Amino acid sequence: MAATDMTNSGTDVQLVVARYREDLSWLREVGLPCVVYNKGPELDPATLPQEATVIALPNLGREAHTYLTHILARYDRLPRFTAFVQGNPFAHLAPPEEPTATPEGLRQRLLELAAKDTPFAGLAWFRLRCDGLGRPHDLADPAKEGRWKGWGKDIPVGKTFEALFSAPAPREFIARASTGNMLVRSDRILARPQAFYQRALDLVLADPDDADNTGHAFERLWQVIFSGADFGADSTATGPLSI
Repeated sequence: MAATDMTNSGTDVQLVVARYREDLSWLREVGLPCVVYNKGPELDPATLPQEATVIALPNLGREAHTYLTHILARYDRLPRFTAFVQGNPFAHLAPPEEPTATPEGLRQRLLELAAKDTPFAGLAWFRLRCDGLGRPHDLADPAKEGRWKGWGKDIPVGKTFEALFSAPAPREFIARASTGNMLVRSDRILARPQAFYQRALDLVLADPDDADNTGHAFERLWQVIFSGADFGADSTATGPLSI
């Protein structure tokens, strides 16, 4: 598709940024409409795109709290595509042996995905395969001790799935947005009612400090949430779940 077509599609792509202390000057290079949810120190407006919207949120619930808050607030006025990203997504976008991804590279990738009308895409370079406890994981890494209250615990992926869908959890999950960076088409978001997202937000708010790693569980469930698939009580999936 011609570059001009991809550029035009950019008007239908909006970034939703979950920020704590990160430098967001890269947003000016990406050059796409953005909403910044700030859970850290006040931002200097001069470092942001002129049209950026900044909304302050309390520092709780990891990026899941941010994304769910945004969906509920904008449910009836979503753009065609929403790119949900962390304040510094670049370390996750390319393999470590390759050059670090750039803001221009992120822009081009988002526009290419939008031009292809992609319904869902995890933006990290890798996928994760895990069981209902999020294993294997590195949440007991000594280098991370003390960063959050759930350090050293497993991740309640299966339990969170069951709370969200009122259905038995599969034995395994394949997570395609495990870093919390993804592009989602609006119909994939709207496939679930507002009540679903409110229930999801309530689960996050019940674990505001991520002491039980609920926020980490959402990182492994985004592609399932945005699949629109119906997991009824008779669902007995035993293989790895990836929608």
